[in-house]
Amino acid sequence: MPTGPAGGEAAGEVGAEAGRVGGQAGLWNIANLLTMTRLVLVPGFLLLLVHDGGGDPAWRSFAWAAFAIAMITDLFDGELARRYGLVTDFGKIADPIADKAIMGAALVGLSALGDLPWWVTGVILFRELGITLLRFWVIRHGVIPASRGGKLKTLTQGVAVGMYVLVLTGPLASIRAWIMAVAVVLTVATGVDYVRQAVVLRRAGLAAEAEAAAAAREESASGEGSEGAPGVAARGGAQRVVPGTGAGAGAATADGAEAGAGEEAGAAAGTGSVAEAGSVAEADTAPAPAPAPTAERERRQGV
Repeated sequence: MPTGPAGGEAAGEVGAEAGRVGGQAGLWNIANLLTMTRLVLVPGFLLLLVHDGGGDPAWRSFAWAAFAIAMITDLFDGELARRYGLVTDFGKIADPIADKAIMGAALVGLSALGDLPWWVTGVILFRELGITLLRFWVIRHGVIPASRGGKLKTLTQGVAVGMYVLVLTGPLASIRAWIMAVAVVLTVATGVDYVRQAVVLRRAGLAAEAEAAAAAREESASGEGSEGAPGVAARGGAQRVVPGTGAGAGAATADGAEAGAGEEAGAAAGTGSVAEAGSVAEADTAPAPAPAPTAERERRQGV
């Protein structure tokens, strides 16, 4: 285990990582509390909006305050969760639900009161619900990040709906109508862009899955081939080794022994033949025996 400054830094990093893993944020943190506050404000906002038929400016002002608080908490809960490590499963599920709940309640309530055309409510809600479902459709391939257009759409929708919650007349009523028109345009445009991104993301995800499957098949095939190759090599090696070992080797040794015995016998026979030939040659070249002295004297004397 490393010691000294380097070891201390490594141990500190490991400890910090373990603390982050082991000390996961609990349910009751500031980010989740803001989300819960937004959820609780939804029914309260509706009651304030439709109180006394929805025509009392004072109650509409209270409803606007509740709507504003809900929108402000929407701006801070996600940022706090990401910055301070307060992300929880509850927050991942409850935050988008709270966003859609407060906006949907405001749009439906205003349309029910006759202050906002139903087609505007339908377009916005259709887009919001459709994009939410679209995110779940492609979630296994990746996450569609929030774009600047989407953030601008949310801000424009909040401002426009907030102005419609208030009882406004004169130029302010005309201004809020124009802001709402811009919000509708941004809603449709960003919705189309999200659909495009979802299609691209899904195609890329399917292509990546196909490539991974092909690579797995190739790896499996190469693994089977490498497993079969040693058996063939072993069989070939055995066939190559057979002539030098076992029965073949014994046969070869016996043949060699017989050949050696034959050579020795031949050499012995050859040696005997040479000896006999030498004896004959010696016999042929040996000098004739000297005549007896008596016969020589008789010959000289002419007998």
